[in-house]
Amino acid sequence: MRFGAAIAVPALAAVLAFLLTASPAQGARKLVDAPSAILVQPDTGDVVYARNAFKRRPMASTAKMMTALVAVENASLGRRFRVVNYPAASAESVAGLRPGERVTNAGLLQALMIASANDAAATLAAGIAGSNSRFVRLMNRRAAEAGLTSTRFANPVGLDAPGAYSTARDLARLGQLVRRNAYLRRIVDRPRSTISAGERKITLYNRNTLVGQVPWISGIKTGHTQRAGYLLVGSGERSSVPLVSVVMGTPSEAARNRDTIRLMRYGFPRFRAVVAARKGKVVARVPVALQGTSVAVAPSRTLRVVARRGEKVTVVQRGLPAEVTGPLARGSRVGEIVASSRGRVSGGSRTRRPATTTCCGSWVAMARCRRRCSGARPNSSRCSARRRN
Repeated sequence: MRFGAAIAVPALAAVLAFLLTASPAQGARKLVDAPSAILVQPDTGDVVYARNAFKRRPMASTAKMMTALVAVENASLGRRFRVVNYPAASAESVAGLRPGERVTNAGLLQALMIASANDAAATLAAGIAGSNSRFVRLMNRRAAEAGLTSTRFANPVGLDAPGAYSTARDLARLGQLVRRNAYLRRIVDRPRSTISAGERKITLYNRNTLVGQVPWISGIKTGHTQRAGYLLVGSGERSSVPLVSVVMGTPSEAARNRDTIRLMRYGFPRFRAVVAARKGKVVARVPVALQGTSVAVAPSRTLRVVARRGEKVTVVQRGLPAEVTGPLARGSRVGEIVASSRGRVSGGSRTRRPATTTCCGSWVAMARCRRRCSGARPNSSRCSARRRN
């Protein structure tokens, strides 16, 4: 038996609930001109800045974030939909889809999120739910599940309608949900894209002009109507620190972009990404029972944790057995590395969020056995581990 190879331990990054608690920056100064705005650091849940973040306002095409979320959660990316006839007004954004053309869900999502195409929104609503009204019910149900307590949708497009509203707080949370989906996260970061519609190719240009112009801006969704003004749910990342911003009710695209940049530049210096453990670097050696030797233990991937500057990040090893019994395959999971800040502990090994974040729930695996940390017994008697008390 060979035990010289390092054993992988899931490297765990901090994941914290989206906590919309009061921030020291709240009301400290007028950072932006937008009547409603918010800046959030998703890993810590910190609200870095907020201005009238709970004020209900028209949301315009930022509603399409929920349209996209419902579509991606209810249909495969490869599913094809027949384009419906959408009688757009002259000022509406469309992708130029022709009724009867067949377009994949992936293509429609690009048209929706990049070009803010209303014809794509109408096609997704009809294809997934059969009608606008049924699709809107799905949107509002998903909003309730997500805790968007001050949001109500009236159509999948985002046109002004009685009883349709949202807040900067809710749009920030919705933007984070969108970014947790790998496909949506990828497409909103494109300055342009090309999709197939029947036999044609259609080039789409991102209405979020900051994408492509500012290297660290990565999305998410614009919006504009006469009542709503100009909105932008933005995302950016610098030095492995992500931020999500929202500005609502600005008077122009220039004002919308200016406020978004101000928020991001205000937030980035307040956080740092800490490398808590590096992939492959041995952190411990575990004795092998009855062998007179030990096996090296190392993180399976690099662990980065976002924290406020000046805050202490604590890193501990957890779940390592006092000894292991072979045979033990290279890459077997035998414990976890946990990082915590402000007494809040990081999550586990089943990744659900992008880049530096993972969700709760860890696994222990030795040799060919696999068990949950909850204490369930291994599913094989051919390997075992004795834990330290």
